[in-house]
Amino acid sequence: MRFPLSRTTVLPLDDQTLERVTSGRPEWAAAHARRAFDAYTSMPMPDPKQEEWRYVEVPQGLADLLIPEGPGEPLDGDPGLDAALADPAGRALVVDGHTVHVTGGGDAEFTGLAAAIGAGADHLAAVYDEGIPADLDRFSAAHHAFGTDGVYLRAPKGAASAEPYVVEVQAVTPGAVTFPRLVVDAGAGSQVSVVVVQRSPDGLAATVVPQIEVRAGDNANVAVTTIQRWGDRMVAVGHQRLKAGRDAHVGLSEFGLGGAGARMHLTVDLEGQGSDARILGMYFGENDQTLDYRAFMNHKAPNTTSEMFLKGAVADHARSVFTGLIRIEPEGQKTNAHQTNRNLVLSEGAEAHSVPNLEILANDVRCGHGSAVGPLDEDQRYYLMSRGLDRGRADRLQVKGFFEEVLARFPLQSLEPPLRIAAMAKYDRVVARGAAS
Repeated sequence: MRFPLSRTTVLPLDDQTLERVTSGRPEWAAAHARRAFDAYTSMPMPDPKQEEWRYVEVPQGLADLLIPEGPGEPLDGDPGLDAALADPAGRALVVDGHTVHVTGGGDAEFTGLAAAIGAGADHLAAVYDEGIPADLDRFSAAHHAFGTDGVYLRAPKGAASAEPYVVEVQAVTPGAVTFPRLVVDAGAGSQVSVVVVQRSPDGLAATVVPQIEVRAGDNANVAVTTIQRWGDRMVAVGHQRLKAGRDAHVGLSEFGLGGAGARMHLTVDLEGQGSDARILGMYFGENDQTLDYRAFMNHKAPNTTSEMFLKGAVADHARSVFTGLIRIEPEGQKTNAHQTNRNLVLSEGAEAHSVPNLEILANDVRCGHGSAVGPLDEDQRYYLMSRGLDRGRADRLQVKGFFEEVLARFPLQSLEPPLRIAAMAKYDRVVARGAAS
């Protein structure tokens, strides 16, 4: 399926644009957008005094931003990632919040989100109503009001694909705000893997508010990998929500390198007995970047398990933030949940904030968390230098080893080489700047 490119016209986030983007949509979709617009116009911008926005500068207001009516010119491919993802089950490209093309799909329904809604996929009403709340924050409200397109993947009961689906999300219009969305609806017993690549060119100042919604039916297995490579002037405020039914498994792997400021608000709901979640992440900030992760793991049924494991590094004047909450409801007996966040601070001007939290309302659980923030290990440096390495090579090997524990767990082994190269290239730039100063 191919969608024609259009000349990019930008529109303000107002009631006239709302009427324009909802024209011709099913009544449930138009009504959902109107309710979200009411929330958008009534809600204030987030405040750094709020716990969920602590430690960061809140991105600029939305009122002066414009939404592209159509997609701009797509970016050239990324050779390393293209080679690692050469033979997917399906491939989709979303530019400026508009789906440009979708190919493949196999046994699953794999199409543009606007096309699915326009074709009468009224079951999506429940996904929207029960998914990421429009009133989560003002950015989410704007997404639900003005976002019209993205990608829809629906795997029928028992369907399985050996290869991942690849969704590339690009932002290319200066000064714009875009609202791409991915919906994954996995039927009972199905197995689905999705790789989401997020990119924009360096030097492009724009804002993106992506949302990813995953629903895993009973005994389904859904793995999502997000490769965040936004350009150096992008502001990204992302929301993701994963829901797991009985004996279902959901996994999210995040590789975060880009953006002037990039935020991920993640909610995982383990709703079915025996469900399981694995959250994995690595991130690396340089210059004045802010990489912000807020994770909420909700155990709502008995015998559920979860593991959250994130590692990050910051250098120059970059800042990272991790706040994680494991909440175990009274019904969540026999839960086994753990959360780990470790951070390397490579420069005196860099900051890493790590705040894990537990909220346990059941009395028969195993639950724990760990957090660490610190510089490179002096003893490891001494050991490596005693084996003949100079200080620069010893430190580089430490950083590489720090991230290897995460990369080894990524679900797609073909992604390990390009992700490792990208992370270490960032470290090499940090070292080069330090040597030149």
